[in-house]
Amino acid sequence: MIEIKDLHKSYKMGSNSLHVLKGINFSVEAGELVAIMGSSGSGKSTLLNIIGMLDEADEGEYDLDGIPIKNLNETKAANYRNKFLGFIFQSFNLINYKTALENVALPLYYQKMPRKQRQEKAMKYLEQVGLKEWSHHLPSELSGGQKQRVAIARAMVAEPKVLLADELTGALDSTTSYEVMELIQKINDQGNTILVVTHETDIAQMCKRIVYLRDGVIIKDEKVKQVRAKAHV
Repeated sequence: MIEIKDLHKSYKMGSNSLHVLKGINFSVEAGELVAIMGSSGSGKSTLLNIIGMLDEADEGEYDLDGIPIKNLNETKAANYRNKFLGFIFQSFNLINYKTALENVALPLYYQKMPRKQRQEKAMKYLEQVGLKEWSHHLPSELSGGQKQRVAIARAMVAEPKVLLADELTGALDSTTSYEVMELIQKINDQGNTILVVTHETDIAQMCKRIVYLRDGVIIKDEKVKQVRAKAHV
């Protein structure tokens, strides 16, 4: 599903250059639930941004579902993102003046799906995350956990090949974090491929594999015995 070979990324810092990724090699099979761990500055967010086509590597190869991802213009990158990827962010990134239903339906609007179909599909995914009754509420009327569930439904509604979650529990308390991870595990149980960037060990242990980054290189990549979030809820 994801194949990355010898990936390098640097950023210009005035007259200096900061080498953030230093030859990353790893692959993700369809249906995996992988945590990418590392302290601040390890390169994990840069790697996720490249996988998410929000940034481009300087060197190396990146294939997504057999398609080489390189030299994309913004239109093509946006089309690929819409087709292949669903994003879940720490800050939820919901539109404040739109209801939960409208937020979830938004990716389908960009896919030019008719309004009635959009709403039906968005409602189906809100129901999956347990928020059908909250569909007409604005984000300001929802708790942090509910907002993240709306964000997960929005990420899933276009049925992407891969879900990318960047510190998805970072703004939540422990109990809510485990509830959100229980939902992520259920989605993965259905066969969805998910990458979770986190600095929290307990969250990483709820995945099936942990990739450890330090100073722009992978120092460890191991399969782990998954801790089920339900045991903590």
